[in-house]
Amino acid sequence: MKINWFPGHMNKALKDISEQLKKVDVVTYILDARIPLSSLNPSLNQLTQNKPVLYVFNKIDTADENKIKSFLPQFKTQTSDYILFNSTASGKSDLIINKIKGLAKNKIEKYKSKGIKPSIRTMVVGIPNCGKSTLVNNLCKKAKAITGDKAGVTKHGLWLPIGDCIEVYDTPGTLYPNIADQEVAKKLAYVGSVRDEILDFVELAEQLLSLLTNLYPENIKNRYNGETTLEGVAKVRKYVKNGGEVDMERTAKSVVDDFRKGRLGKMTID
Repeated sequence: MKINWFPGHMNKALKDISEQLKKVDVVTYILDARIPLSSLNPSLNQLTQNKPVLYVFNKIDTADENKIKSFLPQFKTQTSDYILFNSTASGKSDLIINKIKGLAKNKIEKYKSKGIKPSIRTMVVGIPNCGKSTLVNNLCKKAKAITGDKAGVTKHGLWLPIGDCIEVYDTPGTLYPNIADQEVAKKLAYVGSVRDEILDFVELAEQLLSLLTNLYPENIKNRYNGETTLEGVAKVRKYVKNGGEVDMERTAKSVVDDFRKGRLGKMTID
């Protein structure tokens, strides 16, 4: 199964991001903490390379923080910073805002010396289904951006005020054309950043289960009564069709859903 998904709206989104970046002071780059390195989109990296960047390791509540710590030093530079975050948790938006202000401090100090309170603009970017719009709603303290648990929900960019002279621009999730590294493509599919309808779910689940059994064997054995294969999981859960045939499709979807919903424990697979 070769995985590649780059619908037309993503190409339009990248063009819009390129245009809107002229107005942006800080880029807020959302990474899925389960696949932080695979979350880095080369197309976005190229567009944002001349801007201060705040990397938000989102969905940290489902990720392996000990493993993530080894990645963090590369995300802290003179022009970039990071934060570990759960965008579904309320009351945490000030943490993000303070980080944005820190990265925009030169502009803030320049305007302050003139007695002017500057308007700071940030753009939220990232792969599909990494929690961008949920984060924007958290920052706005109300639901202004459309959210969903599948890829491709946000189609158009939108400027929104988040108080204290800060505006945020929510963008559609973007991948990149012709993903050469299929290991990265599979990880994007595992977390739901690729539209499910184009995937062979049985093959995807078999590969995911094999990967997780290698990385987190005890989690898998505990969840599936010692079974580590898709057919074994089907038998444990009694997922069978009329006539006794194992229902591999249903089992595959349940395993992938277990991973996505964090039922297998806190995992980072990069």
